[in-house]
Amino acid sequence: MTKYNTLLYYCYTTIADGEQFAADHLKFCKSLNLTGRIIVADEGLNGTVSGSPESCQAYMNAIKADERFATLEFKIDEVDEPSFVKMHVRYKSEIVHSGLRNPNIINPQQKTGKHLEPQEFLAMKDRDDVVVLDVRSNYEHSLGKFKNAVTLDIENFRDFPAMINELAKYKDKKILTYCTGGIKCEKASALLLHEGFSDVYQLHGGIIKYGKEAGGEDFEGKCYVFDNRLSVEVNSVNPVVISTCRNCGKTTPKMINCANPECNEHFTQCNECGEAMDGCCSDACKEHPRKRVYDGTGYYVKVPQPVNTAKKAGLQPVTE
Repeated sequence: MTKYNTLLYYCYTTIADGEQFAADHLKFCKSLNLTGRIIVADEGLNGTVSGSPESCQAYMNAIKADERFATLEFKIDEVDEPSFVKMHVRYKSEIVHSGLRNPNIINPQQKTGKHLEPQEFLAMKDRDDVVVLDVRSNYEHSLGKFKNAVTLDIENFRDFPAMINELAKYKDKKILTYCTGGIKCEKASALLLHEGFSDVYQLHGGIIKYGKEAGGEDFEGKCYVFDNRLSVEVNSVNPVVISTCRNCGKTTPKMINCANPECNEHFTQCNECGEAMDGCCSDACKEHPRKRVYDGTGYYVKVPQPVNTAKKAGLQPVTE
């Protein structure tokens, strides 16, 4: 019997009053006892939520009943426990941070690369006239990526636009972009088209849908996800581990966050080094006074810091 579901989804659509929608949506999610992280912007909705199958079904029914989200697709995972501890809904300028905010240039509602279903992507990816392009960040593709994919040396997706010149050598190829769930590809493919790449595609539903519908064939390693699971298995056809321990170099599929909250780097680390380093990426982080307790998972719930009311008010701290 399924204990919980985790839903991954996004939708580019116009939300007239995104800030109010976010506030109302948070109350709605809490009423269903969901946990998760949702970003709302005037350009759409991007979220991962987790809860009982009944709560998740009620959530999906409500979302699909709203005509603004008629094209939204949910990717559903069965999990043993909720994938989050709390429920957050935040209003931001974009549903995925790219810095590409001019709708006259980049507007996924109007123009993106051609969507490929997982089986279509599988059939095309190894052709000589094709380049498979990973538009995710370093820590994501270091954990897992498609075989022979082109990866970019970027820390965040907002760094993607600056890489366009490095991709110019592929302009005569068919570009097949992919990411975790598809959301980054909507803007990445739109930008490539704007920059003169004529034959651009994107993996519809991303790596997650590809794993469910094409067995994850030729996706090497695991897929990073933005919840307390940190990574999920994708390939049930020809799986292989490609990531290595940051500290000793041994092959390991385990992704963690550094236990030093002021570092919090995402990196791969084997269990042995995790124990020896207390879940830290370096000796300096291991000695840090704010180091969190490492429980073997490498996932940490963010703890709100107390507000320094004197500093906020512009007052001098009281000394004795």
